[in-house]
Amino acid sequence: MKLTTPLVWILRKTIGRVVIWKARRAVAAFKQAAAHCRETQQRVVLEKIARNAESDFGQAHHFQSIASIEDFRRAVPITTYDYYEPYIERLKRGEVRAMFGSGQKLLMFALTSGTTARQKYIPITDVALKEYKRGWMLWGLHVFDQHRTIFSADSQTLQLASDWEEFRTEGGIPCGSVSGLTAAMHGWIIRRRYCLPPIIVKIKDSLARYYTALRLALPAPIAMAVAPNPSTLITLARLGDEYKESLLRDLADGTLSSRFDIPGHVRDALRPRIRKRWRSFVRDMERIVEREGHLYPKHYWPRLTLLANWTGGTVRAYLRDYPEYFGDVPVRDIGLIASEGRMTVPVEDGTPAGVLDIVHGFFEFIPEEEIESANPTVLLAHELQEGKNYYILITTSSGLYRYDIRDVVRCVGWYHNTPVLEFLHKGAHIANMTGEKLTEHQVVTAVEQAVSRLSLRCRTYTLAPVWDRVPYYALLVEHRDLSDHAAAAKLAAEVDQALRRLNAEYDYKRESLRLGPVRVRLIPNGSWQRLRDRKLSERGGTLEQYKHPCIAATLDFANQFRAIAEVAPVGSPLTERAATG
Repeated sequence: MKLTTPLVWILRKTIGRVVIWKARRAVAAFKQAAAHCRETQQRVVLEKIARNAESDFGQAHHFQSIASIEDFRRAVPITTYDYYEPYIERLKRGEVRAMFGSGQKLLMFALTSGTTARQKYIPITDVALKEYKRGWMLWGLHVFDQHRTIFSADSQTLQLASDWEEFRTEGGIPCGSVSGLTAAMHGWIIRRRYCLPPIIVKIKDSLARYYTALRLALPAPIAMAVAPNPSTLITLARLGDEYKESLLRDLADGTLSSRFDIPGHVRDALRPRIRKRWRSFVRDMERIVEREGHLYPKHYWPRLTLLANWTGGTVRAYLRDYPEYFGDVPVRDIGLIASEGRMTVPVEDGTPAGVLDIVHGFFEFIPEEEIESANPTVLLAHELQEGKNYYILITTSSGLYRYDIRDVVRCVGWYHNTPVLEFLHKGAHIANMTGEKLTEHQVVTAVEQAVSRLSLRCRTYTLAPVWDRVPYYALLVEHRDLSDHAAAAKLAAEVDQALRRLNAEYDYKRESLRLGPVRVRLIPNGSWQRLRDRKLSERGGTLEQYKHPCIAATLDFANQFRAIAEVAPVGSPLTERAATG
């Protein structure tokens, strides 16, 4: 039966009220839990232990004997991905019992970058997915309380997701993005609130996917735009301006340009959505272009009420460009959330800080200065001190226990008796501008491969993030080590390609235009000695204890050195694309 527009509106309003009522109960429970932080955390961890006590991992770690947090800490060490890899290999073959108890379903693996060349496969069970969705519900209800118009009957949300089924393991388990899975599982009422249909994740070419998203979203009543990395929204805004003539022509003609690599089955599925002709809208946009010279989201989304993305760490630099493209629109951090699990729920605009999500995960903390200690202090959530920095350990329903995710957070306050945390950066040897999470191990491997291929000598170097219109990484090298600019250009290209091979997220950010290619920046001779002397003077220690950083995590690192020259790889696809814009 085809539903009329009034009936759809009534159903959406009625179902919306039910959802909001349930969500309000969840928020009330969250506040109650936050007032009893330690008790809540003990309950949460014991529930997760009991659920998987009969799994092979649980039996190996004596889960059936665990009756307290103290028992849990004695039974399970602080872990990293390597600790779980033998069990995950069994999961990939379909052996769910390896990590999970009976009754649980393994839905997929969320893919994320590892600390070496290997990707990490994070198990997503039905329980983990339910908690993931509940965490987003908590976030969304706090948004609703402050931005009611976002949820009006005729408003839509632009949310960019990735494919949840990029490939399957030997046991037939899908591998991809958990956000894509949740989008695919939306019921038809919820799906109507989102501007983009789930099928566009099947467009593999990033430029084609962005163009298709813009083609569908330009005339839509967008009230909120959501993307974890603000670089995604900036890229979308820039491409909308770059391809404005093609987009407006498609909107006027009811077409989708054939110049982009869009699979035939996706084009077929989108045909009913694109055949409408938006000629009045196009005339309005053409007048704006004639007057302004550009076409940005602030022009075609006048109802835009909120931008939702990460705002902490190095990504905050992107926010400086938001007013140019989006106007004076508030920004809400989506929370510290990763493939491994959600850690915080922000409850206010304009801050990267969020309340620790103590109802869905169990958390422990190591003071930042003790992370290299053989026997570090490990604190519970209620034991944190405001103003102090910590590495966070997570225990989730994805089968990860006391897992060191290498995120550094700062306690900036309290919500009842639960800490409010702000993400600072990945661990000391990880750089992360747009979600690529480059590790020192990957950088060293990439440079070694590059200098070997080119028969160069590069004694000391640091790869550092640089903020620009398109951010990139600069390989800082003293001039005496690489005075030949042609050789420097070749080294930049080789290192960039090696990093793309070693880190899937870096490769994706490069391919999707959010990162530019590596450049070699030549700095004055003696720069590294002066850096070493200054660090030893500031921190103490001996010359033998000093370790030169092969990767820098902060945007200000490169600025402390005078640049003699900076050389980019010749013929980079991204450089050529950017030059056409």
